Amino acid sequence: MNRSAARKRLAELRSEIDHHNYLYHVRDRPEISDEAYDKLFRELLRLEEEHPDLVTPESPTQRVGGAPLDSLETVEHTAPMRSLDSSPELSEVERFMDRVEKALGPGSPGSPGSDTAEIAYVLEPKLDGASLELVYENGLLTRAVTRGDGQVGEDVTENVRTIKAVPLKLRAPKGTGKRGSRKWPPLLAVRAEVIMPIDSFDAFNEKLIAEGKEPYASPRNTASGAIRQLDSRLVAERPLDIYVYDLLVGDLAQMAVGTQWEVLEALEDFGLRVNDLPRRVTSLDEVADYHQRMMAIRDELNYEIDGVVIKLDDIAARDELGATSHHPRWAYAFKFPPRKEITRVLEILASVGRTGVVTPVAIMRPVEIGGVTVSRATLHNREEVARKDIRKGDKVRVQRAGDVIPQVVERIPEKGKRRRPKFKMPKGCPSCGTELIERGPFSVCPNSFECPAQLKGRIIHFGSRYALDIEGLGEESAKMFVELGLVKHLPDLFELKTEQLIDLEGFAEKSATALVDAIATASKTDLHRFLYGLGIPEVGNTVARDLANHFRSFDSLRTADEETLQSIDGVGPRMSEQIVAFFAEEHNAKVLDQLLAKMELMVPEAPHEGGKLEGAKFVFTGGLDSMSRDEAKVLVEAAGGKVVRSVSKATTFVVVGDKPGSKLAKAEELGVEVLDEEGFRGLVESDYSK
Repeated sequence: MNRSAARKRLAELRSEIDHHNYLYHVRDRPEISDEAYDKLFRELLRLEEEHPDLVTPESPTQRVGGAPLDSLETVEHTAPMRSLDSSPELSEVERFMDRVEKALGPGSPGSPGSDTAEIAYVLEPKLDGASLELVYENGLLTRAVTRGDGQVGEDVTENVRTIKAVPLKLRAPKGTGKRGSRKWPPLLAVRAEVIMPIDSFDAFNEKLIAEGKEPYASPRNTASGAIRQLDSRLVAERPLDIYVYDLLVGDLAQMAVGTQWEVLEALEDFGLRVNDLPRRVTSLDEVADYHQRMMAIRDELNYEIDGVVIKLDDIAARDELGATSHHPRWAYAFKFPPRKEITRVLEILASVGRTGVVTPVAIMRPVEIGGVTVSRATLHNREEVARKDIRKGDKVRVQRAGDVIPQVVERIPEKGKRRRPKFKMPKGCPSCGTELIERGPFSVCPNSFECPAQLKGRIIHFGSRYALDIEGLGEESAKMFVELGLVKHLPDLFELKTEQLIDLEGFAEKSATALVDAIATASKTDLHRFLYGLGIPEVGNTVARDLANHFRSFDSLRTADEETLQSIDGVGPRMSEQIVAFFAEEHNAKVLDQLLAKMELMVPEAPHEGGKLEGAKFVFTGGLDSMSRDEAKVLVEAAGGKVVRSVSKATTFVVVGDKPGSKLAKAEELGVEVLDEEGFRGLVESDYSK
């Protein structure tokens, strides 16, 4: 076959195979046999092998990538992927709907052009999987990103390409929408849920058991873990599926949509898999009926759901309502009540967590709850154990809160049965023997940095991305260092030598040397990273940065009183009390002195008094070439400016890097000044004086 004929036949084969993939994996309506499909695929493979220069990225043969990645790159979403406010109570759903209707005012339409004054909502099953952003540019899949923290996630494009229900190229829609001619926009970003079908999960686990391997706990965890693999060839072996359910970025006019109902229609027209159970309603009674129906059929479905999502149908009205930093005001999750089963408590043990909180844990006769075998459940704290009066040998009712975390709901009385003595929390830490202290209802081991049970977790946290960012210091290595006695308290980490690690499992000379070098490099770090890495109760990444910027000295912070701490924006009474208690604890003070002797802390520069950026608010979108976001923030703050996360009329500058998200469009819409990276550098590095 000559080149021209091969090009034509390749286009025909790809189009035909894409069509049959769509019918089989998206519509569940195959038109040809597996044998006929395999014949087409083999012909495509053969022709591409004969003409490798004609292979295209969107070809069905290119779903699985090559060599494994070294790591997953972190990228910014095109638009925020917020979580949902939620409750299993109908009264809370009613309050949500009342808030929506009050905010939109009387007579607000259910959707543009509707004949009713009632506000319309779209109800959808709440899928229990791994949330993703899919980005299509000019109809081609260019990026798939995990939800992460809602602002940034991990690039898992190569893995998502292996899922047959994900089109590598969007279909050209046939016909038109209610609002005119429909076509996909040049940039389309959608939200989706990766799942593992229950029958596939069961078969996958059976295979693992037959191979003598540990089975997975749930379809949700399996899907979430699979999608973050570094080797797409392994992901291709996982029976993953996907449903697309929301629009993040896209031209509404080109898509001919103005409502959530029309969005779902358009996404399906483009060849994306959409769930077939949504319903459009206008009343609370209809919401309750749908919720009851989904609960009734949940065990018949081949995928896990844990509630119902309620979305305002009218997209323009959504924009009017807006969102908090945590969740949209136009959507709500009406959760299912937790699944419950009855079992017996075999033992109650005290378990020490990373932060030193000692939690009573019930060891139970194994029981299956929602397809997952449960044998341990939290009893929360000593007051909760006393209130419920749970003892060894009791019959109890257990539930999976949010269908994930097992907990004991209540004791079931047994007439005539003699009960064991009441459970009492130990006086000393089960791990290190240190006398426990009481903080409210919690029992806490104050030996934060030397208690073996805490130390493993603290090492992991100390070396995490927003702390010292020590590459190669993971869960397995931290556990091994503690169990072998190589690290008996946190400062020992800086004493590790290559020769100590070479013979350990998972290490060779190169990896051992790399880790020791990485730890040495991390001994010089920013004050805010050090503070975050210490794991001070209540102190997250943002608060750590605020504390560093305010005190600009570790000694000043560790000697500050509660009143001084509360003068800092965002630090309240509880947080200030926890910070002061952390530094006052004798065990902590000793270890902190030893850490400081081995480390060099870089403090932020004082804001330039009267600088030209004083009072200016910056928003960053997209990746910067010459610096990290943290480095850019330091430059802004050193000049008296402030970095904020969202664009508003109060924003002074939006700095645009590579692959900017929706913040750029928002800046242009509001008339906020936009700077490229070169312009930003020129601004912050110029003379600050007015």
